[in-house]
Amino acid sequence: MPDAVVELVGVNKWYGAFHALKDFSLAIGSGERVVICGPSGSGKSTVVRCINQLERHQKGTIRIDGVELTDDPKSVARIRSEVGMVFQQFNLFPHLTVLENLTLGPIKARGLSRKDAEARARHYLERVHIPDQADKRPMQLSGGQQQRVAIARSLCMEPRVLLFDEPTSALDPEMISEVLDVMVELAEDGMTMVVVTHEMGFARKVADNMVFMDAGETVEQGKPEHLFTSPKSERCRKFLSQILQH
Repeated sequence: MPDAVVELVGVNKWYGAFHALKDFSLAIGSGERVVICGPSGSGKSTVVRCINQLERHQKGTIRIDGVELTDDPKSVARIRSEVGMVFQQFNLFPHLTVLENLTLGPIKARGLSRKDAEARARHYLERVHIPDQADKRPMQLSGGQQQRVAIARSLCMEPRVLLFDEPTSALDPEMISEVLDVMVELAEDGMTMVVVTHEMGFARKVADNMVFMDAGETVEQGKPEHLFTSPKSERCRKFLSQILQH
């Protein structure tokens, strides 16, 4: 894909003897929303962690905006400033206020003044519907609010692409929808997104492309309606039937 924002070609990752990713390839265009699903241990989270260089792949090529990821610390720093990541756990600094959590990155990595960083932070807190939480500390917020702060923190860096690694799996059921609603709005605004999730309702509503993985490989890939209504592989059919029953 010539205009790919993110491109993985023949990517392999090992943890010791365990082959976590096997010749994995994926191209993601600007504004495209890709949902990666599959059973536990299939390599889904490893894909997004390699894109953000939290994990180093040992073979194959990963490019962001046409620039290949290398071991060069400057390359990694540049990629991380362009690629936002939202984790299962919120990873907020507990001793800082919400506003301080959001301004840290733009001030240190983007060189914004405190005034400009705070203005940007308040804008994105509005964007995730919690502008009134700016002066609280993370422990004073619900799980759903903390995850929305984490999304706002990523948005404050104004990344080219946002990665989500099972962003609702640590939340109580009643808080899941408030986070998914924000993600749907981001998708509708044209944010390039790669989402690892078991939330198939979200996938059906938002994804341009779905990737079903098992044992470190792409088993099946296509439009959500294709995977949900007529998956080609028995593994994909079985996985979706099990997950849609819950």
